[in-house]
Amino acid sequence: MRITINGKVIETEEGPTILRIAQMNGVRIPTLCHMEGLIPTGMCRMCVVEVQGLENPVTACNTRATDGMVIETDTPKMRELRKEVLQFLLVRHPVECPVCDKGGECDLQDYVYEYGLQKAEYQVDAPIKEYKTYATTAIKYHPNRCILCSRCIRACREIVGREVLDLQETGFNTRVEAVRPERCIQCGECLAACPVGALTENLSPIKGRTWQAKRVTTVCGYCGVGCTLEANAVGNRMIKVTTHEGLGTNNGSLCVKGRFGFEFVNSPERLRTPLIRENGNLREASWEEALTHVSGKLKEIKEKHGPDSIAGLASARVTCEENYVFQKLIRAAIGTNNVDHCARL
Repeated sequence: MRITINGKVIETEEGPTILRIAQMNGVRIPTLCHMEGLIPTGMCRMCVVEVQGLENPVTACNTRATDGMVIETDTPKMRELRKEVLQFLLVRHPVECPVCDKGGECDLQDYVYEYGLQKAEYQVDAPIKEYKTYATTAIKYHPNRCILCSRCIRACREIVGREVLDLQETGFNTRVEAVRPERCIQCGECLAACPVGALTENLSPIKGRTWQAKRVTTVCGYCGVGCTLEANAVGNRMIKVTTHEGLGTNNGSLCVKGRFGFEFVNSPERLRTPLIRENGNLREASWEEALTHVSGKLKEIKEKHGPDSIAGLASARVTCEENYVFQKLIRAAIGTNNVDHCARL
């Protein structure tokens, strides 16, 4: 079929939404509630566009394009509508960007700046929503920052299949609640889906702004799936793990260990030097002395009892490459298949 977006004629197959076709052709349409991999709902109304022949604007994220459509995405009328949408979102949303964890990478903050809003025009006399315990202590929920886009709810339902979250109450009292907290597996999919600062990571005491953190793409070492993640570090300290849609075999999703199991990196209890036990006490040793001691003992045991008297336990807290070398040592050098991994702990 053939459609026209902002004067540009586009040939495309039938089926995709207006938003999807626009994205594939480099046309930007603002969204807040839309997220790849989730069923589009059009809840936030930020993606409204004009379609020739239709009296009212339509939401681009859940409106399928049809042959002959003529679409305008950035007219003065659409910009005013989006500005009104933002005004309504700010009715109860605290303007606390300097202290918000999401400051600098918040979609709502970006749109408020883009559309030139200087202040929240609309005000209501409604009580401040009190914080309630979330489904997991790894995540903190800030109900007054929530824009009710439902991305967290749909991510939990459609990607993870747990159905932990839902909207409760009505009007200005509406909020996201963990209605089935016992089903939560602490994967943080809801945290990753939130476009604003309503859900924030609640583990690391050291925070960093998005422009301060160095993000290093790496592979999770906890199991054999090989999920790709981004280690966020400020200075020489890891502060959080992020990822994004389309990244790695996991397509941006992570489990509780991959997303939250990083605090060991900065732990003061980590060993800094090899230790050798003598007469019941541990003493510091050089690497050369320690490795010589280990290899001598392994050789002695192998000669006396055979290679299958030895077993190796690999670590989920080192890289895949290090685990590969370790299992090769056990299988090829020592000569046993007795090698296991602590990922299920």
